[in-house]
Order: sequence, then structure tokens, then C-alpha cells
Amino acid sequence: MENVSASHSIRHMEYYGMIDSFDDLYKASSDNQTFSNLMEIVTSPNNILLAYRNVKGNSGSVSPGVDNKNIDDLKDIPNTDFIKIVQAKFSEYKPQPVKRVEIPKPNGKTRPLGIPTIWDRIIQQCLLQVLEPVMEAKFHDKNYGFRPNRSAHHAFSQAVRLAQVCKLTFVVDIDIKGFFDNVNHSKLIKQLWTLGVKDRWLLGVIRAMLKAPIIHKDGRIEHPKKGTPQGGILSPLLANVVLNELDWWISSQWETHPTRHNYDWYHAEKNYWSKGNKYRALRGSKLKEIFIVRYADDFKIFCRKRSDADKIFLATKSWLKERLKLDISLEKSKVVNLKKQKSEFLGFTMKLMRKRKSFVIETHMCAKAMKKVSDNLARQVKVIQHSPTNEELQKQLTKYNSMVIGIHQYYKKATHISVDCPKINQRIMIIIKNRLDVKKTGQPPSDFVKKNYARSKQLRWINGYPMIPLGFIKHSHTSLPKMGICKYTPEGRILIHKYLTFPIDIINQLMNMEKTDESIEFRDNRVSKYSTQRGRCRITKEFLELADIYCHRIIPKNLGGKDNFQNLVIVHQDIHTLIHEEDNQRASVLITKLGITNTQLEIINQFRKKAKNCELSLNL
Repeated sequence: MENVSASHSIRHMEYYGMIDSFDDLYKASSDNQTFSNLMEIVTSPNNILLAYRNVKGNSGSVSPGVDNKNIDDLKDIPNTDFIKIVQAKFSEYKPQPVKRVEIPKPNGKTRPLGIPTIWDRIIQQCLLQVLEPVMEAKFHDKNYGFRPNRSAHHAFSQAVRLAQVCKLTFVVDIDIKGFFDNVNHSKLIKQLWTLGVKDRWLLGVIRAMLKAPIIHKDGRIEHPKKGTPQGGILSPLLANVVLNELDWWISSQWETHPTRHNYDWYHAEKNYWSKGNKYRALRGSKLKEIFIVRYADDFKIFCRKRSDADKIFLATKSWLKERLKLDISLEKSKVVNLKKQKSEFLGFTMKLMRKRKSFVIETHMCAKAMKKVSDNLARQVKVIQHSPTNEELQKQLTKYNSMVIGIHQYYKKATHISVDCPKINQRIMIIIKNRLDVKKTGQPPSDFVKKNYARSKQLRWINGYPMIPLGFIKHSHTSLPKMGICKYTPEGRILIHKYLTFPIDIINQLMNMEKTDESIEFRDNRVSKYSTQRGRCRITKEFLELADIYCHRIIPKNLGGKDNFQNLVIVHQDIHTLIHEEDNQRASVLITKLGITNTQLEIINQFRKKAKNCELSLNL
């Protein structure tokens, strides 16, 4: 849910007073200014504290590096000491080795993942926060990977639009061989310089980060001469910097090709500049009509003619080799006629099918994705079968349900998902019936399950707990990012808040969160309460990210409070601290920091009264 994540990021920026600095960087970069003193902002106290907050909110913050430390090892360091430590590391930066972990892939191979130490992740986050607004002003509009307010669904939607609406039926599929492992360090530094980053200190830090030694599982130490480690916080941004040059080169062939006359006209109703007249004029020239859609290193080039596609295939292959020193996989790279063949993109297949006198796009889950989903769910069913206790069974069933929700949320963008998921479900249901005691009735499901799946006749219960049906799903359309949406302009932020969507992905993660002292009833009702409150804090009404969610018992356990739905409320972690804070001075600081209003304080005092704490006032 990129929109929701963006809102969290914006709130953190406001919280630490960095929003004006980042806005200024974005504006200056848009005006083609250069930056020779970015490290002053990078090493500023507020940027460092913001980095800690953002890293803490990342689910990977608990993964230890080679020093076996994670974010929990930093939480008790006083702010002033923490800032001094980070500033000292920047002054003479020497990264610690990166821990190499091999992640299994569906084809039996593994994908290397590099885990930096927690201190190096803080360093990278400090850099990312300052570099992102500078780079966002330079990136091409059709680059959808690892950027705020953009997603894989947006990239897929644009690809579908180009094929069906724009009738660009020939697709150049290019697969770059081991992209992340073959990024040329010198070329990357030059690209950053060209894009306006002329702070030698900052570039030196990035170069040192790229050269960080890699420790393999067998203890072997590797000193990389090329590549950017997958798993690093800064790596996705650097990957976008490398391929940004490709985006603009393809764009210059048609989309942004200069013309003698200005054909653009302003569409007042939809608030954007239309290039339709320009494209009509260009079609009378010898230029090739081509458009790129890219998500990280996965990209497609859409063409109108087969001859253009063949030429662009060869030209792109040569350009990548000469300019970026990257090779393509000839076995996986090809030109596809969408009227005759399928093309894969981001886990989907797409093909144009004849319908009367025209063609319409038909999209499915790709075969590889279907097999992966089927195998993973079958494996989880076996885990449920061998659960030793009722509580463990419920925990593993919750994990199964969260897997199904995740599958639905991602693949529902395929037009024929209601065909694909039932196919997988046939196999899974055979396994479920053979291995589990399946019932058609059970205890009432949570509000979320009731709202989204209660209408399905496929809903089943295992040992009294509901099991979400994989086959109950329908297609959902994804629109492209709204014009002007950007977290680094006041107008763009208004649009972000306007188009916020409900964070289903966080519900998915909440279902898997557990502590040893939490009851099954508490975990189930926590999800229901979060769903009922639409992901917002009861007091501030702001969307909450996972790290900020606290499920508060209105009547505490030690006063006889239960884990039932009525006794729970979702609040921000800081609000929960304020509800129980006994020191008036600390409470006053929190009230000021959170900007609590009289109305909000009245509700907080109601909760404090239930917890047998004294009332607070704004005049403490």
C-alpha cells in the first residue's frame, strides 16, 4: 500500500521538522541546480533521528548483520549520544562487512541478499532521505519501481493501457543478466554527479558502501568490484539511478523528442498537459513510436510495428552494453506480438484476444506464480496438520489466511484471476480434505473475514476457526498514479491524503504478530478492531503503520479487563504512553509533541480514568 506508506513517511518528516528541507531539495533539483553540500543535511540531528524512526518501522530492522545486533540494541541510547555516534561514523566512514544470505527462488536457484549491520542501515537511511527528493525530480514518469506513491500494480496497469488503449501490440522483452550484481561502480558515481549530486564527501560514502566486504555463509570474504547488494536500504534508489539513463534514452526516441512547434495543450478538467497532438504530428515523421514501462530491472518497450520492435531490441542490447556495461540474457529476451503470444510481467501474463472487430487484453497469473502459490499453500496445510496444540493450529491457520489475503491483494489485478485462483484451489482443497478435519460451520469470524469472505460458500472451518477460501476472488482494476502526486510538494501531499487507501497489507501483518502473553481472543479482536477503525488511531484519526500500532485494553488486565472486542481500542504507541504516563512533566512534553487538542484530551482522560490514572490538562 504505497499511498499509506507515503503518508507515514510524510508524518515522520513533519514530526522531525525535515519537510521544508526535503521540499527545497526537490524544487532545486527540478530547477536543475547542483548540490555540493548535501552532507550538512545528511548529518543534521533531525535527519539522523528521522532515519532511526524509519528504520525502526521497517520489518527488516530485527534482522541482525555480522555483528548480531538489530534495532532493539539501539533503543536505549540517548538521543544526543546516538546523533554523535552517527555523525562520527560519517566523518570517516568505513562500513562493516555485509552478511550474505541465500534466498530460495521458485526455479530451485537462490537469490543473494546482503544484510548490512544495523548502524550501516542507519547510515544508508540518512543518505536515502536526502537523496530521494533530489532523484525524484530527475526520474522518468514511467519508472514505477521502489519509488514513493508508485507500485508494481501501477507498472502493470500502464503496460495494459499501452497494449489495449494505445494499440502498441509489439513488446520488446529484455532480461538483464544479474543486474544488481553487475552495476558498474564508477559509472554509477558519474551518473549521480551528472544528476547534480556534486558533494564529494557524500559520493565517497556511497563508494565505500558499494565496496563493503561480503561475508558468505562459509566464512569466505568477498571484496566486490561491481554490483550493489540486494537488501541494502540505498540499493533500490541506486538501481533506479543506473537505469534512469535508459528510461530517458528510450523516451527521447518518441515521447520527449523535441519538435519545432509546441503541440501540448492543457486539459483543464483533468488538470494535465496532453501530448496527443504532438504524437499525431510525430506519426508523420520517420521516428519510431515506442514507450518504456519499468519496475526496477524488469522493463518492457512497447512498439507499434514489428520492424520497429526488432530494431529497438538490437539498439537496446547495444546501448546497455556500451553505456552501462550490462549484458542481456538472449534466452529470456525477445520480441513478442501480443496478438499471437503471451508476455510475462511482474508475475502476470498478458495477451490480446480478439473480441468482435477489436482486441482486448486478457491477463492471468503466470504459470510460475501459480506453481509457487500452490506449493506454498500446500506446504502450510501440512504445517497446520502437524500442529501439536490448539493454539499452534490457530497460529498456523492465521498464517495460511494471511498468505491467501496477500495472494488476493496482489493478483486480483489480473482480468482472469477468478479463473486462475479456483484452479489452484482445486488442488489445495484436495490436500485440505485429506489432511484436516474440515467443517462448514464454526465460531463467528472476525469483522474483516466476515466483510470480505462471509458471502462465499467455500468458507470452511478448521477446529472452529475460519479458513479463507483461495477461490473466492474477483478482478479489481488499478488506476495509474494521479497526476501531480508527490510527497515533496504541498500540492502533491494533499493528493496523497485525498487518495489514501485502506491498508490491507498491515492487517495481513497484524494477523501474524504475536507475543507469548497474548491470547488467541486478543489477537483475533486486535485485527477486527484495526479493521473497524479503518487503520486509524482512535484519538488522532491518523493512519497507523505497523510499528506505531498499539492495541490498548480500556480496562487494564490487572483491573479485571478482558480481551473482548469492546474492551480494545487501537491507538498510536505515543498515545498509549500518554494514557498511562504518571509524570506530569513528561505528559506535558508528549501533549505538546503530539499536538493534542482539547477534544482529543477529553477522550484520553476517559481512558486514563478507566486505568485509574489522574486527568491531564493542556495547562500542565
